[in-house]
Amino acid sequence: MGDDSEWMKLPVDQKCEHKLWKARLSGYEEALKIFQKIRDEKSPEWSKFLGLIKKFVTDSNAVVQLKGLEAALVYVENAHVAGKTTGEVVSGVVSKVFNQPKAKAKELGIEICLMYIEIEKGEAVQEELLKGLDNKNPKIIVACVETLRKALSEFGSKIILLKPIIKVLPKLFESRDKAVREEAKLIAVEIYRWIRDALRPPLQNINSVQLKELEEEWVRLPTGAPKPTRFLRSQQELEAKLEQQQCAGGDAEGGGDDGDEVPQIDAYELLEAAEILSKLPKDFYDKIEAKKWQERKEALEAVEVLVKNPKLEAGDYADLVKALKKVVGKDTNVMLVALAAKCLTGLAVGLRKKFGQYAGHVVPTILEKFKEKKPQVVQALQEAIDAIFLTTTLQNISEDVLAVMDNKNPTIKQQTSLFIARSFRHCTATTLPKSLLKPFCAALLKHINDSAPEVRDAAFEALGTALKVVGEKAVNPFLVDVDKLKLDRIKECSEKVELVHGKKAGLSAEKKDFKPVPGRAASSGASGDKDTKDNSVPKPGPLKKAPATKAGGPPKKGKPSAPGGTGSAGTKNKRGLEAKEIVEPELSIEVCEEKASAVLPATCIQLLDSSNWKERLACMEEFQKAVELMDRTEMPCQALVRMLAKKPGWKETNFQVMQMKLHIVALIAQKGNFSKTSAQIVLDGLVDKIGDVKCGNNAKEAMTAIAEACMLPWTAEQVMSMAFSQKNPKNQSETLNWLSNAIKEFGFSGLNVKAFISNVKTALAATNPAVRTSAITLLGVMYLYVGPSLRMFFEDEKPALLSQIDAEFEKMQGQSPPAPTRGISKHSTSGTDEGDDGDEPDDGGSDVVDLLPRTEISDKITSELVSKIGDKNWKIRKEGLDEVAGIINEAKFIQPNIGELPTALKGRLNDSNKILVQQTLTILQQLAVAMGPNIKQHVKNLGIPILTVLGDSKNNVRAAALATVNAWAEQTGMKEWLEGEDLSEELKKENPFLRQELLGWLAEKLPTLRSTPTDLILCVPHLYSCLEDRNGDVRKKAQDALPFFMMHLGYEKMAKATGKLKPTSKDQVLAMLEKAKANMPAKPAAPAKATSKPVGGSAPARFQPTSASVEDSVSSTVEPKPDPKKAKALGVSSKVKSAPGKKVPSKTSLKEDEDKSGPIFIVVPNGKEQRMKDEKGLKVLKWNFTTPRDEYIEQLKTQMSSCVAKWLQDEMFHSDFQHHNKALAVMVDHLESEKEGVIGCLDLILKWLTLRFFDTNTSVLMKALEYLKLLFTLLSDEEYHLTENEASSFIPYLILKVGEPKDVIRKDVRAILNRMCLVYPASKMFPFIMEGTKSKNSKQRAECLEELGCLVESYGMNVCQPTPGKALKEIAIHIGDRDNAVRNAALNTIVTVYNVHGDQVFKLIGTLSEKDMSMLEERIKRSAKRPSAAPVKQVEEKPQRTQNMSSSASMLRKGPAEDMSSKLNQARSLSGHPEAAQTVRREFQLDLDEIENDNGTVRCEMPELVQHKLDDIFEPVLIPEPKIRAVSPHFDDMHSNTASTINFIISQVASGDINTSIQALTQIDEVLRQEDKAEAMSGHIDQFLIATFMQLRLIYNTHMADEKLEKDEIIKLYSCIIGNMISLFQIESLAREASTGVLKDLMHGLITLMLDSRVEDLEEGQQVIRSVNLLVVKVLEKSDQTNILSALLVLLQDSLLTTANSPKFSELVMKCLWRMVRLLPDTINSINLDRILLDIHIFMKVFPKEKLKQCKSEFPIRTLKTLLHTLCKLKGPKILDHLTMIDNKNESELEAHLCRMMKHSMDQMGSKSDKETEKGASRIDEKSSKAKVNDFLAEIFKKIGSKENTKEGLAELYEYKKKYSDADIEPFLKNSSQFFQSYVERGLRVIEMEREGKGRIPTAAGISPQMEVTCVPAPTSTVSSIGNTNGEEVGPSVYLERLKILRQRCGLDNTKQDDRPPLTSLLSKPAVPTVASSTDMLHSKLSQLRESREQHQHSDLDSNQTHSSGTMTTSSSSTANIDDLKKRLERIKSSRK
Repeated sequence: MGDDSEWMKLPVDQKCEHKLWKARLSGYEEALKIFQKIRDEKSPEWSKFLGLIKKFVTDSNAVVQLKGLEAALVYVENAHVAGKTTGEVVSGVVSKVFNQPKAKAKELGIEICLMYIEIEKGEAVQEELLKGLDNKNPKIIVACVETLRKALSEFGSKIILLKPIIKVLPKLFESRDKAVREEAKLIAVEIYRWIRDALRPPLQNINSVQLKELEEEWVRLPTGAPKPTRFLRSQQELEAKLEQQQCAGGDAEGGGDDGDEVPQIDAYELLEAAEILSKLPKDFYDKIEAKKWQERKEALEAVEVLVKNPKLEAGDYADLVKALKKVVGKDTNVMLVALAAKCLTGLAVGLRKKFGQYAGHVVPTILEKFKEKKPQVVQALQEAIDAIFLTTTLQNISEDVLAVMDNKNPTIKQQTSLFIARSFRHCTATTLPKSLLKPFCAALLKHINDSAPEVRDAAFEALGTALKVVGEKAVNPFLVDVDKLKLDRIKECSEKVELVHGKKAGLSAEKKDFKPVPGRAASSGASGDKDTKDNSVPKPGPLKKAPATKAGGPPKKGKPSAPGGTGSAGTKNKRGLEAKEIVEPELSIEVCEEKASAVLPATCIQLLDSSNWKERLACMEEFQKAVELMDRTEMPCQALVRMLAKKPGWKETNFQVMQMKLHIVALIAQKGNFSKTSAQIVLDGLVDKIGDVKCGNNAKEAMTAIAEACMLPWTAEQVMSMAFSQKNPKNQSETLNWLSNAIKEFGFSGLNVKAFISNVKTALAATNPAVRTSAITLLGVMYLYVGPSLRMFFEDEKPALLSQIDAEFEKMQGQSPPAPTRGISKHSTSGTDEGDDGDEPDDGGSDVVDLLPRTEISDKITSELVSKIGDKNWKIRKEGLDEVAGIINEAKFIQPNIGELPTALKGRLNDSNKILVQQTLTILQQLAVAMGPNIKQHVKNLGIPILTVLGDSKNNVRAAALATVNAWAEQTGMKEWLEGEDLSEELKKENPFLRQELLGWLAEKLPTLRSTPTDLILCVPHLYSCLEDRNGDVRKKAQDALPFFMMHLGYEKMAKATGKLKPTSKDQVLAMLEKAKANMPAKPAAPAKATSKPVGGSAPARFQPTSASVEDSVSSTVEPKPDPKKAKALGVSSKVKSAPGKKVPSKTSLKEDEDKSGPIFIVVPNGKEQRMKDEKGLKVLKWNFTTPRDEYIEQLKTQMSSCVAKWLQDEMFHSDFQHHNKALAVMVDHLESEKEGVIGCLDLILKWLTLRFFDTNTSVLMKALEYLKLLFTLLSDEEYHLTENEASSFIPYLILKVGEPKDVIRKDVRAILNRMCLVYPASKMFPFIMEGTKSKNSKQRAECLEELGCLVESYGMNVCQPTPGKALKEIAIHIGDRDNAVRNAALNTIVTVYNVHGDQVFKLIGTLSEKDMSMLEERIKRSAKRPSAAPVKQVEEKPQRTQNMSSSASMLRKGPAEDMSSKLNQARSLSGHPEAAQTVRREFQLDLDEIENDNGTVRCEMPELVQHKLDDIFEPVLIPEPKIRAVSPHFDDMHSNTASTINFIISQVASGDINTSIQALTQIDEVLRQEDKAEAMSGHIDQFLIATFMQLRLIYNTHMADEKLEKDEIIKLYSCIIGNMISLFQIESLAREASTGVLKDLMHGLITLMLDSRVEDLEEGQQVIRSVNLLVVKVLEKSDQTNILSALLVLLQDSLLTTANSPKFSELVMKCLWRMVRLLPDTINSINLDRILLDIHIFMKVFPKEKLKQCKSEFPIRTLKTLLHTLCKLKGPKILDHLTMIDNKNESELEAHLCRMMKHSMDQMGSKSDKETEKGASRIDEKSSKAKVNDFLAEIFKKIGSKENTKEGLAELYEYKKKYSDADIEPFLKNSSQFFQSYVERGLRVIEMEREGKGRIPTAAGISPQMEVTCVPAPTSTVSSIGNTNGEEVGPSVYLERLKILRQRCGLDNTKQDDRPPLTSLLSKPAVPTVASSTDMLHSKLSQLRESREQHQHSDLDSNQTHSSGTMTTSSSSTANIDDLKKRLERIKSSRK
């Protein structure tokens, strides 16, 4: 039992894995209980068992396994992570459970599989189960099949994919195992239940007995459609709904499912495709041409056998079809004709849609062959044409069918009509639109009057079928003139017709409509009406009164060809009504009078023809009143207008009466049911009056009213013919004017353009100019609707007239047609006419195209021409192509029949000669334009091969192919291209060019589609493979296209399609889908460009700056008065008005007019920062190349799209250089006005300009350089600083141009480089130019070297990077260059350096060859200049400011600096005058000017910095630590630049703007975290800490109180500060640099923060306080121990003195002190005890014992005692030697206290020396015996002897000698060498000299012997100035700080400080011992600044000798300068108060 008890203690998951079966059993049981208890499916408990579930099901012990299965089932059902285990668990179930003898195990196994399917893992389960079918164990196979069967039965065929199961069925039926065969039978029956007869073909080859058994089973199955009984999790809501419906007895959902389920699996899909082309007999093509019919028959029979395969593989069947077509068309043997037709049937059935491309060739031939009378031939032909019809659409073959309809042969007519009838049966209301119905009905109507009865019958049948398919409403308008008998016959036929779809025809139509297909609502009138409104609200369509008009069809979404969307619907309804009303017969005058007298007052009728005009007027008034009161139904319109026309009628002479009369006509037309009969009575009179000055307007109103009642097309036709049949020009011109307006109001649909055009031509030829003008205006209006094709009708007009027409068209360009406001008859009772709405847009646009006279060119396409095009010799092929081009050009517009041309041209598309390929493409482009929309029928056989050319390796060929495809698509629309598998087959080809071009094309075209192409889904798998293509461009294009695919197919479909991918690919693709889902444009809004834009946020941005233009553009698109709410919504789409139409030119010009008014650069907040982040994070390509590749240009284009106006971008990226010039001109114009925008896009502008540097065109280059000069001048005025990113992506390319052969360009580039130094530090420019010297172009090398010389001349040696030495060595290499100019330039540069720096140059350049050296020396001698006294520091190099990236400011400003460019130029010309030498460091000078100049409004970047910090003493002026230059010529210049950068960043830390501060802190953190860079912070620690605690104070006082500020921001800032500090205080060397005063303020800030209750209340406040705790500990441990201890003592003293602080504050300070006390044993040797004791002394002086005892708390006194006690304990009696710094020891009780303690701790107390010091000396015991002294001296001499500590030793020796003047050091010197002795003496002398000479300033202590000579003078001059500056005694800490700085500058390490005596002891005792606070720090910084300035000048003035006089003068001026600074600071302070 011992074992038992052991495993029982284990946790559940370990038990489940235990080797003992009992343990596992127990584990599974417990797990089961746990699983049942967990309520939350996302509980973390589930994840613990994730890896164990497979073990649950595969347990080796059968009993345990059962329990494991139970647990696993519960797990799968409830855990949300269960899906991850699908594969492994199901494969475990298959292999280890299905073979178990226990039925229970198998049941559970099956349940688990089904549960996985329920949790959406069906595909994975099915995959595993199908793998299980390959297992050798029949038990497993049976169980797998059974599981699949159950799954299918429960979940249905939508979830379980049947195709893979059906594939393996035959194999299962062949199994030896009976059980397997039985199970196969059961699953076959189950599958049959779902897909019915589709299962028969795949099983036709199984054993006949089995098949018979199956048939019997199948027959017994119930006929109803099966429904799933179990649902996926995602569908369970649906299940609940179903149940509710079933309870209610309804089965609507079922009905819906029914429609979906049954056709879901097509038998064809389940079949394997057979490849037959290769199996054709080798001699087939010879035999089929053979003379003997038997041979031809053999060939055909061979084909017949092959095409019996029910599914054929796609391939190129063109030749085979051509051969069969020839037999059908030309063979004399009718038997063979029938055989060939059967072959065609087989091909069409086997290929389905893939046969579509050949349909157009074959259909005319078959239809014409119907002249054969033999029934078997006719039947074969009928079968063939029916099969072919199913592979294509009626639209595609309509031309051919209609052409045959006019044939004289009655049999052909009859069979064609019958074919049409059969075809119609396959159609639905949507696939048989009005545009198709119209020509067919017209042709069939001719046939119903045919003399042959069979033709009539067939025509009736066809019309009846049409009536049945689309409904009476759609067909009636075409049957207007049919008499009643025939109409009844048609209706009778229609009732007999049974449609192929049965009821489903309607159903599927409905289904289609319920999808959000814009442009179609549901079929029923009512719902259509509702849908229409829903559709229309959000769309920018032509929608004036949509909701108000009952019959408003859905808007046409900006398609210019038919703005009449709403109007057109009305048109049709009206026509429907007219069918009944038009019959209104013409009434006789008597009847009219009778009817009129019934409704009009008697007097009125009598006075109509009175001779007194007043009576007539009165009569008219009565007439008008009567009309106004009449009801619509009672108004006899015809009678009333007859009355008005009655004498005097329209010859009325009184204008008032006439006006009234016309007004009444208008009223009648508006109020009554006005027929065309009535209209004809009045129109003539109206036209006659339209030119009348007084009555014209009323006449126009009346005509408009009639047009509204009788439709504009009819009215216009009547009016035009009347106007032009009379002579009056006034009437003609006014009629034309009326028509122009009417078209705008009614829209253009239905107008007979042809009739208009002939009238317009008459008008254009008129002599009267008014008529001509009106005609041209009308043309302009028509142009809006028809587009550029309108011009074709007038090309033969006179040039003068044509130019007027063109001018009018030009005016109209870019405008979109207004929305129709009339023509929607208000009294129309019928609902929206749905059937033909979808195709309405064709009415306007394509109608016009249809009107063009088209030439038949098929006769010119002779067989000779075709063979020419296919000739072996390319020249002959070219001739053939030239001929074709000529034929098309000559014909202009051609008919669709072009004979054999398509096949011939197709062959040329893969010609080996690329020139011919391009020529063919050009011809195809011409062909598309010439044939117009009819080109549709050639898409499959010619269009798709053009797509193949997109895979060509040559760029220009691909471009030509793309242009051709676009030209075709413009004519055909996209539908034809996307139907069938052709497109997906192209995409399948693994050609990267083809893929990227095709995807790019789809991405452009898909967004414009309104309806979803059915076969688009076929492309998806290939799209996914493109997403993982090895070619980057293909991947990018695929990603771009993804959202547009999703827009049509929906996310779900796309996600489902990933099922077939590998798991790794699947995850990646799904991630991309998620991303695309976010960017998916909304489908309904027509063109996708608009909808996809807002995702990037750019489109709205473009419109913001010009709100006016939005308003205008909206109003012109939408409606005359835009309501403001709508305007907002439409702002985006208004850019896109005319996208899908055929009016491409107008679209672009519209953009221009609309957008050019706006800004060219859009300011995108944080856009530049985001781009930099992307480039840093490698999300985009880094701008670095030798020549720009396409992907760089594309990337730039994409980046620009959001912030550059679209029209400008088009110019910028145009292929023609003139457009670049235009763009540059625009950019120059906008430079001043759009500074913000230019700076916001500067990185992109510079990148674009680098691309221009690679252009060959000089004019562009000159223009670009011109722009750059202006740009950099602007940037310098704006005080902008280039970012690193901008510089590195531009400067290297600019430097390339400095080597241009043209002198003027070189000059410009140099000028730009000159200006760039004003916005980018010269020292950073230097390396770029240096890189340029390595070029192969000698001119470039020479120019770069000269530029380097200029930089050194202007900025001194500190520009040379990385060090002057390295830089000069590289320059010197070029002295030996083979090019003379380069040699000269290199020599000149070095001479320049020599002029600045004298002989040091020779050291810096290193060794040169003799020849080079002699050249250099010669040149130096020759150069007249002698070394000048000072370097030309005319231009102080700007410190590179780290770009501030906060959102509030995208650029940095400098203060009003002196004009740099003039200085630089001065430097270039004068090259060396000492006058300009004195400049003050920019930071101080500028900021002070800045503050002083504007009292209060600060224009600089960080206003808060100034405001807040001035409240605190001097703190805002964060004066950076100056670097004191070492004089060695090898000084490392890097430092000066880094220092100024760091100064600047540190100044930003204290900024009042949180973001600025955070950014600065982040930058500092980066520096601190990298060991190699942290060094750079040395010397800046105090400055940084001051900035930090000022920021803490700012948060405490200001930010925390600010309600508006997000507290998260503050927490973020706190965490940055604390993080930074922690990083800093982990670096000991840096932490030690913090001085006492600063540490005191820092600790104050941190403790205040810890006690801030407001922070505690914040969400993450506790975390902040914990971090502060950690930081305080770090500060205590790592800072200089003396400084921190001293700081804490002072802080405690202050806190006890001020009552404001809480007792908690003092308590925390004391806790810190206790911590320090605990650290003392380790740190005592590094502490300067003298200073600490001095602090304690001061403390005790302020707080005597009595006062301390009065404190509420006893802690202060205890703390002090503990500290002193610890010190005594550690140091013993020596402690009393450390009171040296205390002047008057009696002032406090310290000494007495220490003595008392010593008494306690020691019995013996010796005399003590009171002049002892620090660490080194503290080793001497008080009562030091001689031996001790000797030891001590020995140690000192040891130090002097060691290299590192020599100075320290000397200092100690000096101290020792001073203290013990009688001490004898002789013995120690005796043993040493003479040199050492003199060294020691000299050292002591130097120290003495210094100490005596300088009073208290121990600067030289830090100077190394090698440097003493050069360094001594500088400090001497400093002495005087320090006294002047501060005017008060300075605390020791300041000097300690300064010493550290000096030591560092001179190359000594601060870390060794511990081994030296504390410097403070060397100072004479100060009068007022204070601790230097941050204020003192600022003072000391001022003095250091000055000191550094002088040091600098000394080192530069002359490196070998010191001019003290010079120094003195400088020093005094410098002092004055500092004093001036102080005064100004005081002024600023007082003014701010």
